[in-house]
Amino acid sequence: MIQGLHHNAWRCSDSGETRAFYEDFLGLPLVGSLWIERTQTGRRADVLHTFFRMEDGSCLAFFEAPEQPFEFKDQHDFDLHIALKVPREALEPMMEKGRAAGIETRGISDHGFIDSIYFRDPDGYVVELTAVRDNHDAALDPAKNDARGILDRWQAAKRA
Repeated sequence: MIQGLHHNAWRCSDSGETRAFYEDFLGLPLVGSLWIERTQTGRRADVLHTFFRMEDGSCLAFFEAPEQPFEFKDQHDFDLHIALKVPREALEPMMEKGRAAGIETRGISDHGFIDSIYFRDPDGYVVELTAVRDNHDAALDPAKNDARGILDRWQAAKRA
């Protein structure tokens, strides 16, 4: 039933700064902007919803809703991040580009089946660029990696 990601949706504090990061820095074109002045239930709103397209057609999307309080904070990688697939040869140039632009940049991290670099967007969200290794598919094959068994042992250890 689920065919893939159409879009995610996160809050942003400034649509212009968000556009500069996702379009100018990461290279994801701004493909849609919806100025929402009324919700489907008829409530008045003043929200901008923007969409940045990835190569597979899916989008990263954002809501700027200045009249609705929201606490922006730097996210820890364990709390919230998004990982975007890139070719391996893109990692080093993007690290250099991030550092040259004064964007918080970390990596390259060796995860065994992927290599990753990390940035923070203007609102503190962690954006990971990840390159798959040759063993990627085998590493994520539940018939070989005991994913369910590891989860079950984790759950049992938490209850103990």
